[in-house]
Amino acid sequence: MVDRVLVSLDGAVRDADAPLLYADDIGVLRGDGIFETVLLRAGNACAIEFHLGRLRRSAQALDLPEPEIGRWREAVERAAKEWGTDREGVMRLVLTRGRDSELSGVAEKVTSGDLAAAVPVPTAYVLVLPVPDRVQKARTEGVSVVTLSRGISIDLAQAAPWQLLGAKTLSYASNMAALRFAARMGADDVIFTSTENRVLEGPRSSVVIARDKQLITPPAKNGVLPGVTQRALFVEAEKAGWECIYKSLFTADLLTCDSVWMMSSVSLAARVNSLDGLRMSAPDNAQEIIDLVDRGIERAGAIGDW
Repeated sequence: MVDRVLVSLDGAVRDADAPLLYADDIGVLRGDGIFETVLLRAGNACAIEFHLGRLRRSAQALDLPEPEIGRWREAVERAAKEWGTDREGVMRLVLTRGRDSELSGVAEKVTSGDLAAAVPVPTAYVLVLPVPDRVQKARTEGVSVVTLSRGISIDLAQAAPWQLLGAKTLSYASNMAALRFAARMGADDVIFTSTENRVLEGPRSSVVIARDKQLITPPAKNGVLPGVTQRALFVEAEKAGWECIYKSLFTADLLTCDSVWMMSSVSLAARVNSLDGLRMSAPDNAQEIIDLVDRGIERAGAIGDW
């Protein structure tokens, strides 16, 4: 049983223990790149069409070359086949701007008028790893969460699009720092808030609250990443008679709702069982929400099904 699978964009299976990135890759030097994290379940890359669409939108936000979606699909299928069907896996689609030395060469060719040769070569690959141990605990027991200020306004995404809010970039250092800070406080996860005390998102998840028969999540215009699992939940929940709403939330809404959920592509539905030290009991419909997410992901599981 393999514990890692690495596939290049040409569909070739690579040695996962062999070097892949050059030391001057811009993704390493500057975090100048994008990625998607996809759950592999029963051999299927869950909601892959939505992930590929978001990969394309993130590439456009960073002015990266347009992803060749057909080649990405083939690489995803090859990686899923190599991983197998007997266990879940975490698949990452990674695209960077390429090598700094090659980008410098491109600039020189543009200056000299050799436009045909001035095509940068991006770094692109698909990597599959085992699901972290924390995931099963988050799914079954929920997560303890602290709220942390992101220090920005909800208006920033539209006022300053170069900040790349809403794009899934490799620049994740601040998100990881927030999770380490939460761990030092004895918490599992974080909900970011704005300077207006509006709810934003988690470092690696979307925030959804349940209130009566409503599901509510902050809108993308507030500078949050559109969530794959959140969208799958909304599609399935609307069929089941829930009202699904995109609306700005205040931090006070987290305390007055029936339940708070962290939705992500790997952990899926993790109920917040503690918020800033305040215990939050599971509502009667907690299992229903979990089942809705599972069904939503299953329906969007295979390529072309979304």
